[in-house]
Amino acid sequence: MDVEKAFHMTGGVGKTSYAKNSSLQKKESDKVKHIIIQTVEELYLATTPKSIGIADLGCSSGPNTLSIIKDIFQAIQGTSQRIMHHSTEFRVYFNDLPTNDFNSIFKALPEFQKLLRQDRKNGFPSIFMGGYPGSFYGRLFPNSYLHFVHSSFSLHWLSRVPPSLYDEHKRPLNKGCVYICESSPEVVSQAYYQQFQEDFSLFLRSRSEELVVGGRMVLIFLGRRGPEHVDRGNSFFWEILSRSFAILVSQGEVEQEKFDSYDVHFFAPSREEIEEEVRKEGSLKLERLEMFEMDKSHNEHGSDESYGTQVAVAVRAIQESMISHHFGEGILESLFQNFAKLVDEEMAKEDIRPISFVLVLRKI
Repeated sequence: MDVEKAFHMTGGVGKTSYAKNSSLQKKESDKVKHIIIQTVEELYLATTPKSIGIADLGCSSGPNTLSIIKDIFQAIQGTSQRIMHHSTEFRVYFNDLPTNDFNSIFKALPEFQKLLRQDRKNGFPSIFMGGYPGSFYGRLFPNSYLHFVHSSFSLHWLSRVPPSLYDEHKRPLNKGCVYICESSPEVVSQAYYQQFQEDFSLFLRSRSEELVVGGRMVLIFLGRRGPEHVDRGNSFFWEILSRSFAILVSQGEVEQEKFDSYDVHFFAPSREEIEEEVRKEGSLKLERLEMFEMDKSHNEHGSDESYGTQVAVAVRAIQESMISHHFGEGILESLFQNFAKLVDEEMAKEDIRPISFVLVLRKI
């Protein structure tokens, strides 16, 4: 399966869209917003550029996309006014895979511009915004073009499903699991780790070329606590998805072979694995690396939805494109009903404790 052609968050503003089901990501991003703002302010004070280039990599669509740009814009505006430096123009680049719903972003831009202009009586800086489709695992921009790079909940997605999950006859080695699980042979975790190393090192090299000296990156993505790949964190949600598929197999709705040949292009790295890739790249200084645990108790819309249902709609908005491509759309409702039920059953026994990392990197 060609990830670049098939993978995208569910577009539009419908019931199962990412725009309607990304409040979990927004809440987690808000936890580290102070780190983003602090980093942007420090960057601006250190460089005071006349034109500042900002890229949001893996921007997706929906309200979260423009929310962080607004925060960055206001932080820089506040800082520039404090130091009496009023001539900065903004260049904002929204990047995601070509299948992303960029139209939703573009439709929201006129209203967004109006919002930014409010309360700007002393003049309004020029702001230029555009879409940059393509994989961030490789070059996207010219040399020394960007001052600040932001990426939120995107870098745990790999560029592809690791090819070594299949033997020389194209037979799957990770049967009965969509990700690393208890029954996975050692070669499976090795395949995922090697793919992460290949992708993350390429990401770092590419961004290093595109950043000006002194430029910063803030990267937020899912991870794991220690060396064990199987825990009651992010990997556990994939175990529950595997069990949800197994129920459909037992009911005759999905063929076993079809299930066995489905693997997710995901990897949750440890702190040590992240640090090692940054060290090997060499031109980026890791200024901050913090772990935070994701909340389990939210109900954004005041409804009676269980935690399992909230997680299920969030996972569906992310995984629907890939699952539909492999299995067809017909199984989605029953699959995610199973998923929600299993999450709630597991939460009743013991907490599921997914974690994320936030990294701050500086080009040296």
